[in-house]
Amino acid sequence: MEFPFPIRKIIHVDMDAFYASVEQLDNPDLLGKPLAVGGGGTRGVVSAASYEARKFGVRSAMSGVLARKRCPELIFVKPRFDRYKEVSDQIRKIFREFTDLVEPLSLDEAYLDVTENKKGNPSATLMAQQIRERIKEKTGLNASAGISVNKFIAKVASDINKPNGQKTVPPEEVIEFLEGLDIKKFYGVGKVMKEKMYLHGIFTGKDLKSKTEAYLTEHFGKSGASYFNIVRGIHRSEVKPSRTRKSLAAERTFNENISSEVFMLDRLENIAEEVERRLKGSKVAGKTITLKIKYSDFTLQTRSKTLPLYVSSKELIMETVKDLLFQEGMKNSVRLLGISLSNLNNEDKKEEKPPPDETIDVQLKLDF
Repeated sequence: MEFPFPIRKIIHVDMDAFYASVEQLDNPDLLGKPLAVGGGGTRGVVSAASYEARKFGVRSAMSGVLARKRCPELIFVKPRFDRYKEVSDQIRKIFREFTDLVEPLSLDEAYLDVTENKKGNPSATLMAQQIRERIKEKTGLNASAGISVNKFIAKVASDINKPNGQKTVPPEEVIEFLEGLDIKKFYGVGKVMKEKMYLHGIFTGKDLKSKTEAYLTEHFGKSGASYFNIVRGIHRSEVKPSRTRKSLAAERTFNENISSEVFMLDRLENIAEEVERRLKGSKVAGKTITLKIKYSDFTLQTRSKTLPLYVSSKELIMETVKDLLFQEGMKNSVRLLGISLSNLNNEDKKEEKPPPDETIDVQLKLDF
């Protein structure tokens, strides 16, 4: 039987409520309680929420004020990113016990290509189970997994049986799985795109598949061709062990608005120090420095400057940041400042073009 997509064995591993779970692991008094990692002040934002908190509608990126309204018993803890990275490193070592083709997406999730693997195991489903067991044994944390023929389907599948579960979508079930999928479950379909698709009568994968490529491109731009292929199981992106970082940034939201440029410079010094630490940790430098300013009326402004040489030190970053800060006056008090570096010295300027679409012959029953 013919399938219009290359067959790989991809596992997407996603840690369950990672930041909150680490906090509960390190402090057993927090077990079973609604917990939010992040600032609980008037300007605080939830970085992560435990499953106990999610039952009340608390979600990441939600303001601390709204989170507390939804769950008055909510416990806020400050994030400890050094600790999260330490645990994440342990998890990544486990991944590499099975394959060197590991593509981390963040501290708490990654793709693994186990088509050929170090265990000589033909079953990706069994390997996903073993990986989750090793993570639990090593760290005490739960992970969920999705297993399928490409990265897109594996990522969607990893969310099906959360928390602490896994879902396999073998080749013969791919089309049926995608057709039955709620359109909002498609990776990349956010709130705005979802509403736009609803207006076009697209509520499920089957509805999406009924539209021509020309129709999707006309109404959804460049994304249209991508959706046309994805709903047919075509997603050629390979698992890339070395993902190229395009930029690196740090920012701070303040509890009280700042109107003095002296105070702004003081805060920017701290932000630049964090950027320097991240640059050195990633062993990169950048040419383009961008200052991000969010005013008290929530309007956003960015000011950028590209330098002739790559920089990574706090001192050189701050020289440019000062120029950007004073290049024009402030129109209002400030609630957020951020610094980012782009045009990094790790960027590969030559991008390979994807191969043309093709149909390949595979056996219907593969050991998944």
